[in-house]
Amino acid sequence: MGFLDKILKREVTIVFNWILDNALPPFLRDSKWLMNPLFLLVYGKEVRDLVMKFKERAYFLTEEEYAEYYSVYANTSISTKRPTDLGNKSVMAIVENIVGKNVIDVGCGRGYLSQKIACERKVDVTAADFQILDELKDFTNPKYVEANIEQLPFSDNSFDTVVCTHTLEHIINIQQAISELRRITKKRLIIVVPMQREYKYTFDLHVHFFPYLHTFKSVMRNEKAHCRLINNDIFYIEDKV
Repeated sequence: MGFLDKILKREVTIVFNWILDNALPPFLRDSKWLMNPLFLLVYGKEVRDLVMKFKERAYFLTEEEYAEYYSVYANTSISTKRPTDLGNKSVMAIVENIVGKNVIDVGCGRGYLSQKIACERKVDVTAADFQILDELKDFTNPKYVEANIEQLPFSDNSFDTVVCTHTLEHIINIQQAISELRRITKKRLIIVVPMQREYKYTFDLHVHFFPYLHTFKSVMRNEKAHCRLINNDIFYIEDKV
């Protein structure tokens, strides 16, 4: 395993992100001169410049430009060398908390979690994302579907469990996305987002940041939901009554 492979392992990036959030003063964390070489190491020059300017442009991008950003990002080392953004404990917690026989993973990425759920829980899994890799399109369980989280092509209460991990932090219209996730949920909604402070340059294409549990709770607005921290992930469960 090469040096870049080692530093991109999720358990390593959790530690790295903690240092950025808690040990590095903001004037250094937001310094272009400090972050430039780190982004160059991870992305290379051309993609580095694209990603470092993302926050400045995110709210003004067309749908086509937004999709192009993610097409480029999907082929970077940080994406291809890491099968999931989730830590192992978060994956285990999600699998253990699945209810029912019909599950959807919204924002499935490369399908790591979707396949884990299908294999370990023996349930029918739909995996949705706005771009699906060609090598995943012939799978039957999980069944991969291209879909926009802000306008999901499923009827109300379609899935016993709806899972959405490391996705909402990327979505401009986050309340519309949450509304859609709730609409298609029959029994349980599981959401995972990274606990992260906002700063100028981030290695992922994030537009929303949740530095505390209560920050995410204020977005979800459901007092009865369960919310806890697993490593650097905010783990949220909401049951329909």
